[in-house]
Formats: sequence, structure tokens, C-alpha cells
Amino acid sequence: MRFYLRECLHVICCVVVVGFGSAIYAQQAPVHTSQIVSDVADAQLRTGIEHEQNQRWLEAIQQYEAASRRFPDHAELKRRLLISRLHYDVLRRCLDVAMHDNLKQASVQDVLELYSEVLARLEMSYVDPLQMTQLVRGGTAYLEVALTEPKFVDAFLPGQDPQAIEQFRTNIHRLTLARAVTNRFDARSIVASAAVTAEKQIGLNPTITVMQFVFGAVGLLDPYSSFLSTTELNEVESQIEGNFVGLGIALKPHEVPLQVLNVIPNGPAMEAGLQVGDAIVEIGSSRCEEVGAERAADLLRGPERSHVRLLIDRAGTTFERVVARRRVEVPSIENVNLLDTAAGIAYLKISSFQKTTASELDEALWSLHRQGMQNLIIDLRGNPGGWLDAAVAVADRFIQEGGIVSTRGKNGIENQNYTANRSGTWQVPLILLIDHESASASEILAGAINDNRRGLLVGSTSYGKGSVQGLFHTKALSSGIRLTVSKFYSPTGAAISERGVQPNIPVEVELPGDRLVAKPIVGSDGGSLKPTASSGDKVLQVAIEQARTRNLTAQVSRN
Repeated sequence: MRFYLRECLHVICCVVVVGFGSAIYAQQAPVHTSQIVSDVADAQLRTGIEHEQNQRWLEAIQQYEAASRRFPDHAELKRRLLISRLHYDVLRRCLDVAMHDNLKQASVQDVLELYSEVLARLEMSYVDPLQMTQLVRGGTAYLEVALTEPKFVDAFLPGQDPQAIEQFRTNIHRLTLARAVTNRFDARSIVASAAVTAEKQIGLNPTITVMQFVFGAVGLLDPYSSFLSTTELNEVESQIEGNFVGLGIALKPHEVPLQVLNVIPNGPAMEAGLQVGDAIVEIGSSRCEEVGAERAADLLRGPERSHVRLLIDRAGTTFERVVARRRVEVPSIENVNLLDTAAGIAYLKISSFQKTTASELDEALWSLHRQGMQNLIIDLRGNPGGWLDAAVAVADRFIQEGGIVSTRGKNGIENQNYTANRSGTWQVPLILLIDHESASASEILAGAINDNRRGLLVGSTSYGKGSVQGLFHTKALSSGIRLTVSKFYSPTGAAISERGVQPNIPVEVELPGDRLVAKPIVGSDGGSLKPTASSGDKVLQVAIEQARTRNLTAQVSRN
């Protein structure tokens, strides 16, 4: 299974906009541009380090991610970004209840078999050539970071001497990297030995030690590859399928009380009266602030047809709701409507690419056609990606012939050229809205439309995630791996990775926090309001004017 999905919890794209006032230039001695750039980069670095010192790893990742994209040659920004990701992932694993439950039932032999299986999959499928030394080094770094995190130590090394832990931590690389690692069997032997030593010296459970090497082997390859626990694997597969068992809400990650970001239409949460902006204070008899954000989110999960009691805070007023858990269908296409009836300007938003996207698009297009669609605006802002085949299918609805995307990987099976099919092509004039959070599958569609001169791109440069992830199930522990298996290129052969897709008509929109993001328009009922021709959306306004101009041009040419 191949898919494009930016991991929002690990990699959050933001763009820092820095304005230079006239005071900077009112100095007696001239300041070279290179020095200004260096000073700005260093300022971004200092802000990130402040986040690290306060253990705000997610904020540090956001800071370094943004700064690294603006200053791609700044080595220290990239190094701090990697370190922050490591700390963040260690903490996330500490709070993964499903993984802990699996490990309680697993033997050392079980996790060593898992490690061997993971290494074999990496050798076979990862996009770039790998050396086993690199993978063992990644696991060693992961374990070293874990031993510095108080939550890891409290969970797995309670009562152990801090000095003994620190001594083991500073010496572990000598044990794991002193021997030659020529194949995965050598790697397994080294990790098994490290697990025995960790148990003897600091009392760390061998299964926990081995799992750090599993996490590090995959997670340090690139920002998009990771090991998936049973719960994470199920969630990713649900995103691809477009349905899941739950309450039908999206939550702001890692904050308590749990903040409701979105309520899925016709889902159990909406039927129970939950709205965007609500704060979930209690789940059952557990207060969210006492159990933490990740554990609270776990408490929301449960079997289909079960119920959960929630205590909600809405603008200072608290009330209870009992919400059913059931299978929820998540639409990938939203806000289908005509923005300008007279000009026939239609609009729809694709929020993600999943298995139902193509059929949803067909239904939306025929509905707009019956309403008099003459131009179409497709909004891809904030769309993190999704399933490869869905992006290709959407592009094929608008491109009569020619290339859509090509993929190149280690194995021949990953080398694919996707081309358009003549049948069933819509000829309606097309405008796509993109921003810095339009990623992966969104960039496939945007690149295909742009390279085939099929429509206009309006907004800001897209995220720049030009890689394909495969989803693999492991036999051990009922877990999985999300692994980068190939890179993709637009029809003209342009690489998307770290470059993104450039708009034909750039429109920069500065939002609070100096971040360029797509913000949902929220209605009083907690749902999304349909955008209108008079809304305050600058990018949409530019697109509407372009559509009107194109429509007028077409009318003049017909006359």
C-alpha cells in the first residue's frame, strides 16, 4: 500500500516571516545582506533552543522546521531539528499505552525477531541504500536520548541510580559501534548483547532496550518513516479508507484539556451537540489534566457501539454528554457550492486524499454541473496528502492526456509512470489554491495541473514533500512500518522534495504567529461554513477574480 501523508504530529510546516524595518538600515556602516540573513537564522536558532530548554519539543520542532526551510544551508538548525524530533518521539512512545500493553506480553526473543524483520524490510524497500552500521547507530542515538528523558526513566527505570544510568548512557555507543556490522545478523547480535548489558548495569528490561533500537532504526531515516504501534497502524489505515470507529471529532494534539478542532458532520459527536472550540475536561471518571493528553485521547477510543461520558467546557460553562462510538465516514471533499451564480464560479475543498475521494469528486462535479458550473476552484490549502492512487484519479478527471506523476525507488516495482486516460475528462477551466501546508498528494495534483498547463495555481509555494511512503505490516507484535519507498516527480521531471510547487499567481497571507496556514471557517454549530465571494479570504478572492476574467475572456472569444 502506497500513500502520501505528512505526519502532522512530527512535522508541522510553518513559515516565519521576518520584516526588516528601516532602523536596521539606519546604521553608519553598511550591513551586508549575508550578515543580516545569518543574524536572522541565529535568532531562529536561539528561539528553538529556548523551547528545548523548557522541554517544549513540539514547539522546537515547529521552530526548526520553519527556520530550516528558510535557511536550508544552516547545519546547526538541521542538527537541532533532529535532536528535537528524537526527544519528542521518545516521549510519545513513553505515552503509547497500546505499545506498552504489547510489550508486557512480548519476550526478548519476540522483539529481537521484530528487529530482524524490520531490518530486512529496510534492506528490501527503503528508497536509498543503507548500511547496517547506520541503522545500529540510529538505535543507539535513540536509546541515549531516551535515557535523558525523565518520563522514560520514571516509567522503565524507577529507583535506579542516576549516575549509573548516565554512565551507561555515555558508554553505550562503545558497545554497539565497536564491532563491524556487515549484515542484519550482526546487528541483531549487537543489539541483543546491548540489551543484556543494560539489564545487568541499570536494570532496564531487555524488551524495552531492543525496542529503542527498532524505533531508532526506522525513525531516524527521514521525517516520514516511522515504526507504528497497533493503534497507530489502525489509525493510518482508517485515514486511507476514510472511515474509523470513534466519536467523529478531531483534536488539537498534546494539549489538555482536549480541544475540539473539528466535528465531522453526521457523526456521533455532532449528534451529541459537540462544537468546534469545546474543551473536553473529563472522560469517564478521569480528568484530562491528571492523565495527560495522550492518555486522555486513548480513553476516547473503544469498541464499536460502546459509549463514553464526557464533561465539556464551552466558554466557561460545563455540561455532560454521553457519546456513542461508531464507525464514522470522513468526507474528503467539503464545501461544494457556487460562489458566483451569474459567472458560474464553483468551489470545492479537498481536505485529504483517500479511497473515497474520486467517487466523492464525481458526485460533487455533477452536482455543480447541474447548477451551472462554468469555472472550478479546487482548494488544496492545508491538505496534508493521502493515498497516491486517489491523487492520480483526481488529476485524471481533468487532464485529457499526458503524464501525471512518476515515482522512482530502489526496486523496479516502485518505478511507475502514471498517465492520464482520455475518457471522462472535465474541460471546465480550473484554478487550484495551494499553500505551505499543501503536501505530498496535493503536490502531485498541483504539479500535474501546472505542468500540463491545465489550470492556474494561486497561493503560496507548497510544502515540498516529494516522497512516497509504503505501509507494511510486521508479523511480530501486530505492528507496522511506514517507510519511504520512492520519490516522485512532476510530469516535466521536476523534483518536489524540499522545493514544493510554485504558484502561477503568488498570494502571501500573513496570519497570527507569522505562519501561513489554512484556517477553517467555523460556523456556530461547530461545522464549517461555506466560503462566499465576499469572505475575507484573500487567496480565494484572487482566484475568484481570475475565474471571472477567464470567464469574460471566453465570452468575448465566443462573440
